Amino acid sequence: MPVGFLDRSRIIAPPGWSRWLIPPAALSVHLSIGQAYAWSVFKPPLEKSLDLTGTQSALPFQLGIVMLGLSAAFGGTLVEKNGPRWAMFVSMVCFSSGFLISALGVATSQYWLVVLGYGGLGGIGLGIGYISPVSTLIKWFPDRPGMATGIAIMGFGGGALIASPWSSQMLRTFGGDTGGIATTFAVHGVVYALFMTLGVLLVRVPADDWKPDGYQPKAAAAGRMITTANVSAKNAIKTPQFWLLWVILCFNVTAGIGILEKAAPMIMDFFESTATPIAAASAAGFVALLSLTNMLGRFVWSSTSDLVGRRNIYRLYLGVGALMYLVIALTTNSSKLLFVLCALVILSFYGGGFATIPAYLKDLFGTFQVGAIHGRLLTAWSTAGVLGPLIVNAIADGQKSAGKDGPALYSTSLYIMMGLLILGFVANELVRPVSEKYHEPVAAPAGAGKEA
Repeated sequence: MPVGFLDRSRIIAPPGWSRWLIPPAALSVHLSIGQAYAWSVFKPPLEKSLDLTGTQSALPFQLGIVMLGLSAAFGGTLVEKNGPRWAMFVSMVCFSSGFLISALGVATSQYWLVVLGYGGLGGIGLGIGYISPVSTLIKWFPDRPGMATGIAIMGFGGGALIASPWSSQMLRTFGGDTGGIATTFAVHGVVYALFMTLGVLLVRVPADDWKPDGYQPKAAAAGRMITTANVSAKNAIKTPQFWLLWVILCFNVTAGIGILEKAAPMIMDFFESTATPIAAASAAGFVALLSLTNMLGRFVWSSTSDLVGRRNIYRLYLGVGALMYLVIALTTNSSKLLFVLCALVILSFYGGGFATIPAYLKDLFGTFQVGAIHGRLLTAWSTAGVLGPLIVNAIADGQKSAGKDGPALYSTSLYIMMGLLILGFVANELVRPVSEKYHEPVAAPAGAGKEA
């Protein structure tokens, strides 16, 4: 593709362009990169064919999440400057190339190529792709920013629902040896490139003076959480509001990913000593149910935030989430239904927190460089992606070494997660409108990508 095709000036929507074409463009990217949540499908065949440990087979996923946060943080300003088509194209090239390099690595039994391909290069594709449509969606849907970002980020949560059965079927068809895994990776790379290209071709940005029919921006009132001013990414990280939101996102994600990463063994451990222990197949169904709730929460709760406000919805995520952890800790293994319901609520808040944070940023910092600000904030995800599993696994291993079993393996972790959510709740209460000294001059053109 010529450079001119990717230029931001080439994708300004003509009059009459339907803004409802933008969510499908975003979904083509997010449903693709959401495959990352299905990495566990490849772990058993990789461990068997390349003689890897469980820790080694997790490295590509772990590096991918770290690179997601770093590339989003450092590439956010470039995404704002060059536009969503450029960002989606870069994401497509990196993510698909990561699979192709991984295919070569497996075929030649060079596992380090899988780690660098899927985790390193593919992780850059994850980060750039994750933030690529955010500011564009907010500009197309200023009247419903929570709903708009929820649609796209729902795709990231739901990508595994497509990738998991698809990948499993290919491994059954091609085989679980090195040749079969390499072929599966190669097919993934090609198919995801084609699917993500749909988003590259379809995405558009609105003209600077465009607004939805009948939409009138509400004037910012003193003390209100929604502003009509704009803050650059450079200035945003100097504000206490940015770091409060960083804490909020980090602790909400830590609490959710702590369950998600350990879901199957956790529910089996909880009820192993009861009259009706949980079978492996039922535990797998529990994981699938959590993934579905994670996906739906991204759309439902973020859309609700348009009605009740961002601070109020985070009060729900953090306050009720802490209560759900307390219920699990106090009831232990007395009720399977209660355990499952509480876990589903927590995971819906986990997904909702991801989808609502871009709209929260837009409320506080405006639309000027919201994509770049969002990218910097995603370092909280990288931190939580390490912190959550570390807390749950380290404590469970320690308790098991001490001779404990059942709910006792997780009771300390549950109270820690509850404490983190309470701290996040306090941080949310401290969020105030951004001081005018950080605002861009009124003359600054909305949507400009140049940092002040």
